[in-house]
Amino acid sequence: MKVAEVAEVDEVVRAGVAEGDGARADAAEVGRASGASGASRAAEAKSGGWDDGLIARRAVAGRGGAEADVLIGEAWLGEGEPGEEFGDVPPGGGEYGDELRVRLDALRELVGLSRARLEGETLHEAGRVLDEAVARRRLSTQHTVVAIAGATGSGKSTLFNSLAGVRISETGLKRPTTSAPIACSWTDGAAGLLDRLGIPGRLRRRPFQVGTGAGAGGDEGLRGLVLVDLPDHDSAVVAHREQVDRVLALVDAVIWVVDPEKYADAALHERYLRPLAGHAEVTFVVLNQIDRLPGEAADLVLDDLRRLLDEDGMALGEYGEPGATVLALSALTGDGTEELRELLRTFITERGAAGRRLAADVDAAAARLRPVYVAEGRAGLGERAREEFADRLGDAVGAAAAGEAAEREWRRHAGRACGTPWLRLWRWYDARRTPSGIMLPGEDLDRSKDLEVTARQRVEQAVRTVADAATSGLPAPWAQAVRESAVRGADGLPQELDALAVSAGVPRGNPPRPAWWPVAVLAQAAMTMLQIVGGLWLLGQVLGVMEADLLPPFLLMLAGVVGGPVVEWGCWAAARGPARRYGQDVERRLREAAAGCGRAKVLDPVAAELLRYREVRERYVTVAGTTVR
Repeated sequence: MKVAEVAEVDEVVRAGVAEGDGARADAAEVGRASGASGASRAAEAKSGGWDDGLIARRAVAGRGGAEADVLIGEAWLGEGEPGEEFGDVPPGGGEYGDELRVRLDALRELVGLSRARLEGETLHEAGRVLDEAVARRRLSTQHTVVAIAGATGSGKSTLFNSLAGVRISETGLKRPTTSAPIACSWTDGAAGLLDRLGIPGRLRRRPFQVGTGAGAGGDEGLRGLVLVDLPDHDSAVVAHREQVDRVLALVDAVIWVVDPEKYADAALHERYLRPLAGHAEVTFVVLNQIDRLPGEAADLVLDDLRRLLDEDGMALGEYGEPGATVLALSALTGDGTEELRELLRTFITERGAAGRRLAADVDAAAARLRPVYVAEGRAGLGERAREEFADRLGDAVGAAAAGEAAEREWRRHAGRACGTPWLRLWRWYDARRTPSGIMLPGEDLDRSKDLEVTARQRVEQAVRTVADAATSGLPAPWAQAVRESAVRGADGLPQELDALAVSAGVPRGNPPRPAWWPVAVLAQAAMTMLQIVGGLWLLGQVLGVMEADLLPPFLLMLAGVVGGPVVEWGCWAAARGPARRYGQDVERRLREAAAGCGRAKVLDPVAAELLRYREVRERYVTVAGTTVR
C-alpha cells in the first residue's frame, strides 16, 4: 500500500472516531463500495458514521481490477463463534495438561476437606483459582490473552499501537491517557474471553490487516493473539488501578513496559513484579524508549533491570531456561519491536500460556496455603504419648491404690485363714479398743470431694498433655482442631472413670484361695490342738487327776505355741507372691479399663483429626507439585 493510500485510510479512521454513534450497516455499506477513491470513502464514512463509536469498517481498494480487503482498527463483531479466518479453532472446551489437571483436582479436594477447619478467607485464593480454571477452560484455549501494563508515560499505548499496526489506543502528554482497558484481537472467537475481562464491545478492536498477507496485523504467527492495553498501574485515579489489578488476575500473560526513568520504581517491583515472580514464564519485561539513551546506556540500564528482577525472585529466561523474557526496544522508532513480535509469535504458537498461567496461580495459592498445611516436624501421636496418657488416666482413677488395696485384702484374708486364733483374737480386741477408722461428721464427705477434685484435675492434665503431644509441630488451624476434639472427648470422662473404679476396681467378696490354704489351715488347727491338749494335760497334773510329769505336756503345749506362729509366718511368706500378683491383676484391669475409656473418648477423636490432616497434607503435596517434608 502506498503512503497516500495509508493517509487516506487513516483519515477514514479518524473520521469514524470523531463521528460517534451511527449505523453499523452504513459502515458495511461503505466497506462494500469497491474501487472508490480514498477521499470518497472518507466522505461516506463521515456521512454514515458508526452506531456505537467503534472503528469498524471494511474498505476495498481496487487496483488494476484486483480487490484487496483492508481492515483498519476494525471492531470485533463476532459473538464468540470463529470466523472464516480462524474456523479451525474451537470456541471452548480446551484441555489442560495431565499434571495440571491432577493438581487442580487435588486443590479442589483440599478445599473441600478443609472448609470445616479453615477460615473462608484462608481458602479464598484457592477457590478463586479453581473458579478461574473452570471459567478459562470453558473458553477458547486457541486464543492467548496478553496484557500490556506499565506506569504513566512508559509508552505502553504506543507499543500497543505499534504491535497492532494502527493507532487504536490514544497516546499523548495528557495523563492519564488510557482510562479503560482496550482490546485488539487478531482473530474471531474470543468474545467470551473479553466478556470475562469485562471489556465492552465499544473497546474491542482489530489490528491493521491487508487481506491474508503478513502485514503488521495480518501476521499469521499472531493468529489467536488478544492484546489488551491497560490503564496506568500508578494512575492517580483509584478506579484505573483497580481495573489493572482485576485484569492482571485474568489474562494469560503480561508485557510490562518500563522506561529508563521508572524501571526501578518501588511501586512496580513491590506491588507487582515481586508478588508475581512465580509467573515468570508468562511475563515479558520490555525496556521502552531506548532511543532516549545515548551510546551503551541502554545495555547498562537493561543489565540493571535484570538485576532488579533477579532480586525480586523472578527467574529470567536466558540460556534456554524457562523464565521471564527481558528485552529493550523503542516503540516510537520501531527499534526492537520486530524482536518482540517474533517472541510473541513463538509464545502464541505454543498455545500453552493459559495452562502455564494457571499453573503459576496454583503455585502461588499453594505457597500461601503452606503455613496452614505443612508442619514444622513430624506430626502425629506416638506410642509413648499414648502410653503416658493411659498411665495418667490410670493414676487418676486410682489404679495403683486399688491394686495395693487388693493386695492387702488378699494378705488379710490369708492371715484370717492361716493365723493363730489367739493372735486373731488379740487383733480383734485391739481394733475394738483403738477405733482409728472413726471419722467426724462431714469428714467423709469432705474427703470424697477432695478426691473427686484431684481426680478431675488429673484427667484434665492428662488430656492437655496428650493434646500438646498430638499438636506438636502441627499448623495452627489443625492444632486447634485437635485440641478441640480432645476437649470435647474429655467432657464427662471423669464421671466415666469413677464408674469404672467402682465396677472394675477391687472385686467384692473374698479373694480366691490358693491350693495350699487347706493344708495351712489343717496345720494351724493341729498346732492349736497341741496347745489345747498340752494345756489340759498340764492342768490335770496340777489338779492331781493325772500323774505328775510336767515335761511332756509342757513340751506338747510349747510345740503348739511355737508351731502356730511358725505356720502363720510361713503362710505370710507364701502369700506374698500371690497377693502381689492379685493386686497387680486388679491394677492392670483398672488401667486397661481406664485406657479403653480414654481411647474411645479422647484418643480416637484426636486420631481422626490427625488422619484428616494427613489426608489434606497429601492433597497439598500434590497441589504444590513438590515433595513437602
